[in-house]
Amino acid sequence: MGGWTLGVIGGSGLYAIDALEDQQWIEVETPWGKPSDALLKGRIGDVTLIFLPRHGRGHRLSPSEINYRANIDALKRAGCTDILSVSAVGSLREHLAPGMFAVPDQLIDRTWLRQPSFFGSGMVAHVSMADPVCPRLAGFAVAAARGAGAVVAEGGTHITIEGPQFSTRAESHLYRSWNCDLIGMTAMPEAKLAREAELPYALVGMVTDYDCWREGEDHVDVASVMKVMAGNARAARAMVREIALALPTEREASPIDAALDFALITAPDARDPALVARLDAVAGRVLRG
Repeated sequence: MGGWTLGVIGGSGLYAIDALEDQQWIEVETPWGKPSDALLKGRIGDVTLIFLPRHGRGHRLSPSEINYRANIDALKRAGCTDILSVSAVGSLREHLAPGMFAVPDQLIDRTWLRQPSFFGSGMVAHVSMADPVCPRLAGFAVAAARGAGAVVAEGGTHITIEGPQFSTRAESHLYRSWNCDLIGMTAMPEAKLAREAELPYALVGMVTDYDCWREGEDHVDVASVMKVMAGNARAARAMVREIALALPTEREASPIDAALDFALITAPDARDPALVARLDAVAGRVLRG
């Protein structure tokens, strides 16, 4: 057991955390390249909080250009125990109205241009993604968002598309037929990499639009998204403060903390020393054991 170090990855609309005390920007080097930006480290109450603007300050990076491996490695290297992802999402369901928050429990990956794993040739591993969202962290996020005054939907399926374009109407209807509830561009492979790094992960989606599936609805554009996002961002900043203040003093161990215990498959004498060295932060616990 120990304390919490909460990593917060802020997506579109969440570029800063106002409530942070003792703030300092820190540069973290990773063997996977540069993360999206420096990390903003501080504290809220007894919780250490490390904030990473997913798209970089000024929103410089498109979803496909984000170095997801470097981002997760940097947060792990900085001491994070858990990761809360906050991002703008589209709604694929009538009851998920713009302005609401949604905390899904299932994710679908429809990206193809991104590096989805830390592991590969010379060090192969297979982690379980059956339940990609940490239920404990998601529960804290739901309560915190409600405490911040947001209307929150709990559970559901989020689909991540490659982007940066929004969906076609045919795609939007297809995703609805798959029983998807939310659509975004950044949750994957972020959640997969967090699991490989043994970091419990939860996603809070700030609903900004109805995608383009509704008959008679205007198509999605940046101007309409940004208008809703302004109000969502205020609630998101309040939510981060609420969750930090609500976390127990002691962090009980999570099963996700040991996600790699039975995941490594490459025999020790067949492992690539160079790749093993790159995995020092992500998988050092099991590789050194």
